[in-house]
Amino acid sequence: MRQAKHSFLLFAAAFFLFAVATPIRSQQGWVATQVAPANQDLNTVFFLDDKRGWIGGDDGFLTRTEDGGHSWVKQIVQTNAAINDIYFRDKEAGFLIAGNAIFTTRDNGVRWSEARRFLPAEFEGADVELYSIRFSSKKKGWVVGSVSKRERVIDSILLFTDNAGETWQRQRAPSRLELIHIDFANDKRGWIAGADGTILATLDGGASWTRQETGTKATIFHIDFRGENKGLAVGERGTILRTLDGGRSWTPVGVRTRSTLLNVQFVNDDQCWAVGRSGTILRTDDGGLTWIEQESGTKQNLYSLYLVKKIGWAVGGGGLLLKYQL
Repeated sequence: MRQAKHSFLLFAAAFFLFAVATPIRSQQGWVATQVAPANQDLNTVFFLDDKRGWIGGDDGFLTRTEDGGHSWVKQIVQTNAAINDIYFRDKEAGFLIAGNAIFTTRDNGVRWSEARRFLPAEFEGADVELYSIRFSSKKKGWVVGSVSKRERVIDSILLFTDNAGETWQRQRAPSRLELIHIDFANDKRGWIAGADGTILATLDGGASWTRQETGTKATIFHIDFRGENKGLAVGERGTILRTLDGGRSWTPVGVRTRSTLLNVQFVNDDQCWAVGRSGTILRTDDGGLTWIEQESGTKQNLYSLYLVKKIGWAVGGGGLLLKYQL
C-alpha cells in the first residue's frame, strides 16, 4: 500500500457517473468539483490536452472528461485495486497502473484491457504493488513499485519494455527499497524516487541505474525535471530537494509546511507547483528557491497534480478535483 495513504477506503458507489463544477472555496483561484463519492480517494490525474483527461482512484475508480472537466463519465476497468498512475505515450496509446497490473488502451482511452499482471507465484508468494509508469520513447517504458510480504516491503520492482508495452521484463535496481515515482527528461536521462531518500538516475536510457546522494532519509514521493539538469523532488514532512546539475548534487529547500508533499511539477523554468497532505499547495516563481503556500479550500490529502496549457488540476481525498487557472 502506498505510504502516503491514510487508509484503503471501502468500495465507492459505482453509479457515480457525472459531475458539474461547483465552487467550494476559491480565494486563490482553486475551484473544487465533486467527481466521485465523498468516501473515494482519487490518486492520479492525467490530461492529454485542455479538453481530454482521466482521473483514477481506489477500488478501480476511473473517470474521463472530453470537455475540459465540465463533465465526467465513469469508465469500467476490470480491477478492484487502486489505480495509482495514468500515462499516455501519445494521443491513442495509454497505460494505467492498478495494484499488480498494467492496463492499456489503443483507442484514446475508450476501452482498457489488462496487459500484464504480476502474481505472487512469480515472487515467492510476495505481493507486487505498482506505482508509476513513464515512457522515454515510443517503444521504451518503465514501471516502478514494491514487493511486500505481510505489509512489509522486502524488495523494489523495476519493469522495462522495449516493444511499446507488449511485454515487460524485470530489471534489477540498485535498491531494495520501495520505488514510488519515475521521470524521464529524454530518451537517455531518467530518475526514480523512493523510500529512505532514494533517488536513482540513468544516463544511458535505463540500461543502468546509479544511486544519487540526497542527504535525507525522508521518503521521496515525486520527482520532476525541466530538461536534463533542473529538477525538483518532494516528500515526507515538507521535504523539497532541488538540483541544477541533473542530480549530481541535491540541495534541501526550507519551507514552513511540515505536511508531506506528494507531487511536484514545473510549469516553466521558473514556475512550479507542489501538492500534499491536508490540502497543502505550494507555489514557486523562482525555480524552487522559495515557496509560498496557497489556499486550496480543502483539508483533504492531495495526491496528484497535472499542469497543462495554463490549467492546473489536483486530486485527492473526498472525491475532489481542484482546478486552477495558472
